Amino acid sequence: MVGVLTAIAFALRFYKINQPDQVVFDEVHFGKFASFYITREYYFDVHPPFAKLLFGLAGWFVGFDGHFTFENIGDNYTDNHVPYVGMRALPAILGSLTVPVVYAIMKETGYSTIIAAFSACIILFDNAHIAQSRLILLDATLIFFMSLTIYSYVRFRKLRYWEFTVEWWSWLIATGFFMACTWGAKVNGILTVATIGIAVLVDLWDILDHKKGFTMEHFWKHFMARAVGLIVVPFIIYLSFFYVHFAVLTRSGTGDSFMSPAFQETLIGNELLMNSQELRYYDVVTMKHKDTKVFLHSHPDHYPLQYDDGRISSQGQQVTGYGHDDMNNHWQIIPTKALPEAGRGRVVRHEDVIQLLHVNTQTLLLTHDVASPLMPTNQEFTTWPKDDHSRHNDTLFYLHIIDADSEDPWKSKSSHFRLVHGPTRVSMWTHSKQLPEWAFKQQEINGNKNPTEKSATWFVDQVISTESSEGLSGEQVPKEPKKISFFRKFAELQLLMLQHNAGLTSSHPYASGPINWPFLISGISFWTDNDAQKQIYLIGNIVGWWTCVIALSIYVGIMGADLLARRRGIEPIPDAARGRLWNSAGFFLLIWAVHYLPFFLMNRQLFIHHYLPSHLASALLAGSVLSFVLSDTVNYPISIVGRWTKMRKSEYADLGMKGPVVVGVFTFILFLMFLYMTPLTYGTPGLDGETVNGKRLLSSWTLHFAAKEIAEVS
Repeated sequence: MVGVLTAIAFALRFYKINQPDQVVFDEVHFGKFASFYITREYYFDVHPPFAKLLFGLAGWFVGFDGHFTFENIGDNYTDNHVPYVGMRALPAILGSLTVPVVYAIMKETGYSTIIAAFSACIILFDNAHIAQSRLILLDATLIFFMSLTIYSYVRFRKLRYWEFTVEWWSWLIATGFFMACTWGAKVNGILTVATIGIAVLVDLWDILDHKKGFTMEHFWKHFMARAVGLIVVPFIIYLSFFYVHFAVLTRSGTGDSFMSPAFQETLIGNELLMNSQELRYYDVVTMKHKDTKVFLHSHPDHYPLQYDDGRISSQGQQVTGYGHDDMNNHWQIIPTKALPEAGRGRVVRHEDVIQLLHVNTQTLLLTHDVASPLMPTNQEFTTWPKDDHSRHNDTLFYLHIIDADSEDPWKSKSSHFRLVHGPTRVSMWTHSKQLPEWAFKQQEINGNKNPTEKSATWFVDQVISTESSEGLSGEQVPKEPKKISFFRKFAELQLLMLQHNAGLTSSHPYASGPINWPFLISGISFWTDNDAQKQIYLIGNIVGWWTCVIALSIYVGIMGADLLARRRGIEPIPDAARGRLWNSAGFFLLIWAVHYLPFFLMNRQLFIHHYLPSHLASALLAGSVLSFVLSDTVNYPISIVGRWTKMRKSEYADLGMKGPVVVGVFTFILFLMFLYMTPLTYGTPGLDGETVNGKRLLSSWTLHFAAKEIAEVS
């Protein structure tokens, strides 16, 4: 049986895998990331690197040189000589192997061959799983290693009467290894870690029960074993993915700007590494805001006496943010202490108190307790004539170089800094809102009252001129990449991944809410060919998905009814069947819930493919429910009997002929629905408008090339 299911899985996932020969959906991202591993150029992504490393390895293995950039959906692979079939083969293999793993999970949890085949067929003939497995996407890798994690944990739990044996340790370590691979494949793989964590806590709680007769020493042995196998080992494996990631990506690339200056200077050819220069007093520089990329700018025009809301300004010279190179962006660094005539004493350093002189108007940067034009809570920035010393203190600023130590030099390009006003402790800050016409619609610069505001970060973009007799010290420009510790790089990247993942909140035409996913309310348009009217639309097999929803509902109903009946002293379900429902099916429900419910708490972009791990869990649960509906007998026991295990009478599941008949009829209907939807799954053949309308089983599906429906007039 398992051989037949596996062969069919490979056939369905490799069928016309070369079509379309164009970039599809998120292949623009993950194909590109694979190419970066081959060219060794650093990139940034919100997902861990394991699955993308596998794609890079697959691409290298089939001869991809990494120079195709995957810029746009629809870019042609064939014309650019990209061995894309070999790269798509990786997820196709993993997606195909997921089917026998699902079958094996059901068998190992005590279900009959026919029930195991039922759950496997739900995955085997699912259009969404097949579509995801045929493209350079992460989900097939995620789901494959998630299923292996479940399988390994089931095998580990079945050996609970053979604790601390070699086989027991092997399956414990295997669970941790596959769990790390799941986590490393995609960021939501952390939900698999949470699932196993909850199951282990339940297991340890059971061992802690004094009625079981275990000592505390025995409990702590189990606790430490699980800590090693399910915390230490997975974390080391997870770290190793990033170690390889950093070891391969040694060259400057598209991800540089996401990282700190110290990180960027570890990359070969990085602009900060090649061009950063120590700054000296009296150097003339331009400064840019890190986030909005505007220059610190001033011009002779003054703030109006009165703003539109009636507030009064200082009528000082305007200081703004300007997006273009201009002479009015030039500022000279003025010391506030005595300097030597030459040498290192003229270098500007972290925590120095400086003044900034606007070169064109010969005025000093100043802020004071006057409200800014657009934000009454923030301070106005202006300038003051350099020869008028009456407001000297208001022109003093502390230079705070981010992540710098005492006496570290200020550098162009690589030193991100905050400029904090001495008397009032506000940070020089800007935001994207434009000033009115009187300021030529430039960006407002103001004083943020939080002196450590992260978005008040600037950097010196260019050194215009220097008065140092040593020039700009070309010999000090570093050529060899600098080194920082692996753990510092790892921590920085993890924090950025979390921040940017949470920041994916922009709208998307095919985004959908979690409540819609189990019912297939909407899918995702992956790819279209306007000329041939072909399209790939990610949507599941509606027969399989709705069956899983029904099974979930039945399971909750059964367990609720059983609890109520037992409350009244009635035992409607035999002990063995109840144990199977609570333990095996309950574990499947836990997997489903942990991989599904957290999405209701997320504010980021969400898509139907985020439900695929939960769909696999619901397929396992559907098999459990069908087994109970067909017969209250089970295969028992299923755990490996220990030397001192007290045996109870063995039982065997008896589904009779109704089991094969029900599963056979269901599989046939499931297969027919799969065939009906294949043009949307494989992107071929092209469909006319009327046929497209026929494929739209729910009115909420946004299919391309649909014919307009004309209402009949009576």
